[in-house]
Amino acid sequence: MRLLLDTHLLLWAAGEPARLSSRARELLNDSRNQLMFSPASLWEVAIKRGLPRDDFQADPRLLRRGLVDNDYAELPITAEHAIAVDGLPPIHKDPFDRMLVAQSMVEGITLLTVDAIVARYPGPVRLV
Repeated sequence: MRLLLDTHLLLWAAGEPARLSSRARELLNDSRNQLMFSPASLWEVAIKRGLPRDDFQADPRLLRRGLVDNDYAELPITAEHAIAVDGLPPIHKDPFDRMLVAQSMVEGITLLTVDAIVARYPGPVRLV
């Protein structure tokens, strides 16, 4: 199964694996799953790193390198993804999360999230 990880899951998998739920760990460790990340997550880290937030202190360059080195596939953002954001219900206002939802819907990829609000979107979104 192809799994797109939200930004917090990527950060936790890369630097704080103890924060992952047992279900998330199970899915990430299952070799049958193809793990994916979006440039939207790296963009979010790059922007929020400069804010006074403890949860976004990773270097986006090192994060990307670590993901690629650990066989995560990069899911490019396309015009179709950007347009799909326009059709999303106004459940969540965060533009990064909305892009991840749009990507998962357009591509038919399961989005794994730790955000209960994001998990309210219809489609292939799973709270872990």
